[in-house]
Amino acid sequence: MDKKKFRLPPIGLRIIKSAAAVFMCYIIDLLRAGNGIVFYSQLSALWCMQDYTAETKRNAVQRTIGTIIGAIYGLIVLIIFSRLPIAENIVPIVKAVIIALFIVPIIYTTVVLNKKNASYFSCVVFLSIVVNHGNDINPYIFVINRVLDTMIGIAVGVILNLFKFRRKKNFDTLFISGLDDTLINENNNMSAYSRVELNRMIDEGLKFTISTIRTPASLIEPLSGIRLKLPVIVMDGAALYNIQEKKFEKVYVIANDTATAMREFLINRSISFFTNIVIDDTILIYYGDSDNEMYNRIVAKLRKSPYRNYIKRPAPESETVVYYMAIEHKEKIPAILRELKTAGFEEKLKITVMDSNEYKGYSYLRIYNHNASKQNMIDYLLETTEVNTVTTFGTVPGKYTHLITPGDSNAVVRTIKHAFER
Repeated sequence: MDKKKFRLPPIGLRIIKSAAAVFMCYIIDLLRAGNGIVFYSQLSALWCMQDYTAETKRNAVQRTIGTIIGAIYGLIVLIIFSRLPIAENIVPIVKAVIIALFIVPIIYTTVVLNKKNASYFSCVVFLSIVVNHGNDINPYIFVINRVLDTMIGIAVGVILNLFKFRRKKNFDTLFISGLDDTLINENNNMSAYSRVELNRMIDEGLKFTISTIRTPASLIEPLSGIRLKLPVIVMDGAALYNIQEKKFEKVYVIANDTATAMREFLINRSISFFTNIVIDDTILIYYGDSDNEMYNRIVAKLRKSPYRNYIKRPAPESETVVYYMAIEHKEKIPAILRELKTAGFEEKLKITVMDSNEYKGYSYLRIYNHNASKQNMIDYLLETTEVNTVTTFGTVPGKYTHLITPGDSNAVVRTIKHAFER
């Protein structure tokens, strides 16, 4: 087995901004002449350094609220300590009990204010005040500086994370990428770098979508969290699917008489097949009993998915078919193709064959409407998006604008960045 080439992930802008935030906190601390503790500022700045603007603002609010709550309760405990008899000689166990008991109202306060995510920061601030600085000559000054340290860190983190270089954006190009071995890796995942950068550019107006042989159900996991605004080309050009709205915007179906003839062709030759039908924006997959081991393995594996709808019965003849799919031994495929051609199906339908990576020695046979093609869907998208050019990414030589080496899952996003942000 060939060893996959290991590629180090690129250093993202968030990492660079984090280092800059730590340095800026040092500079501000020098200007304060040692009145603060730079460590607390740096922690706050790093906490606010998030992938997306909304997360940065949300974390800044959480940290601010948590700091205020913790500082208030910390001040209350310092006052209690100062009023106790012989304060400097408080029995450690008494001090520990008081501090521990105050954790309850601190966390409860965040619950009452519906800011439960801030409870951790409240406790951290509280403990940093009462545990380490309860015996300071003027602990109240520390409370003020502790709050100020946090506010400085939050300000530095938010400002640096929201800072963006002014660049001319390319809004006139539609970028279309394949999925398997192109945008996602062998584990069916997109890298963190690609996910963050792609979302950022889409939010800024990038026109981007996916073209794949997959069905919408199989896109849910790999594209989870990707904020696609354009419909996706699915089922090898048989349909356009809007992931956000969960609906089909365009579907090429097989004519009823042709679909009936194809069904009889497959049944007469004992070819086990799946019938894919779209009803009310939902794909229904009809199947039956079979002696084909791989066919049964597919059913056993995929019918458990909550995103797929497998129905064990013949498809209703009143419903239009989007495509048929069968899996057969590779050596049987040429004979089947010859018979399909002799029967005249080759002129009426789009028939594709693809070797299975999972089931060695087998190939998938898929049968679509003859107009079902990625290019037809691209032409449709060009009309609806009003762009001037199209840039495509894939792994098949000669078919795409940019040829992607399988395994380099960051190549697509890196290339798009250079083209989109001039």
